[in-house]
Amino acid sequence: MKKTHFTPVLLAMAVFISACSSMPKTTSLLDQTRNDYAAAQSNPKVASYAPLEMKQATEALDQANTAASNKDNAEKIDKLAYVAKQKIALTIEVAKQKSAEADVANAGKERDQIRLDQRTNEANQAKISADQAKLAAQIAQGETADAQRKAQMAQDEANAAQRQTLDAQARATQLEAQLADLAAKKTERGMVITLGDVLFGTDMSRLNPDGMRTAKKLADVLQQNPQRTVLVEGFTDSTGSAAHNQQLSERRATAVRNALQEMGIAGDRVALRGYGEAFPVAGNATAQDRQLNRRVEIVLSDASGKVAQRN
Repeated sequence: MKKTHFTPVLLAMAVFISACSSMPKTTSLLDQTRNDYAAAQSNPKVASYAPLEMKQATEALDQANTAASNKDNAEKIDKLAYVAKQKIALTIEVAKQKSAEADVANAGKERDQIRLDQRTNEANQAKISADQAKLAAQIAQGETADAQRKAQMAQDEANAAQRQTLDAQARATQLEAQLADLAAKKTERGMVITLGDVLFGTDMSRLNPDGMRTAKKLADVLQQNPQRTVLVEGFTDSTGSAAHNQQLSERRATAVRNALQEMGIAGDRVALRGYGEAFPVAGNATAQDRQLNRRVEIVLSDASGKVAQRN
């Protein structure tokens, strides 16, 4: 009687245990990574500007999901989830940078066309002046020599205006292309180049190889535009003490200035400020937002070398 009574209970428990053992494992980090991946998938900029990075992030997340399905240990699942999370963050950052580059390039073309139209109008006006001077020379034969000189001067001005138009257009095109390559953004303070946290060692002030390559591009811009200066501003997230964050932001700004000086840029052309956790560009609740706040912003001066200070 007892055997007949307990057998169905034991069978039910066995089925329950078997079902539980077949369920894939998961961790909080893996769940966060899946959420980050879903957000990246819904971001239209990712599909347009970072398809390769998204593919790599997908492959990394697939590995983490496979480990969860195989019920591997939590440490292995978290390691794979962390790699996937970093690749997802890199995907979003690449999409943002390339989108910003496209915006800068489009804005640059519009500005170039405005400058070209302005110079063309000046050249046309100068040519009209030259034609009027020639006509005056024909009418006033007694003043032929003087009229010819005026006509020549006007023609010279027209030629000079045309040369200035071509030179200005070439310089503007070159500068806009260089700034687009640096993903510079136009702000009320001028063009701003942002060095993200991924260009520094973790919680370190030393630029990594990618960061040094970015610094080299900026040094090239400054060497080709000797009238320009820069203000290097360091920022951190809110993690850690305020003193530590202030020091880290100053060290990172100093690292950028030192790199530029090593590449031949005079120290008096590079000012720096450290703001610690002040002026965040995102919240500090998630790792992704904190990474956005850990940055160095480089403000390019106007053509006279002046940089607008932060309000």
